[in-house]
Amino acid sequence: MEEALYRVVRIDGDYALLLPAAQSAAGADPNPVALALLPEGLREGELLVRRFPEYERPD
Repeated sequence: MEEALYRVVRIDGDYALLLPAAQSAAGADPNPVALALLPEGLREGELLVRRFPEYERPD
């Protein structure tokens, strides 16, 4: 199973905007993901692991 690490760069309404953790924020377009698909209590700056098809906090 492929894993990817993302950083929450902004929470905008019902969506969190995520960038791959290895990618620079400068000039990159974040991916919007519905908050309903993410762990509760999520905050900007947190890291998430995507283990398809779910997002979770790293261990």
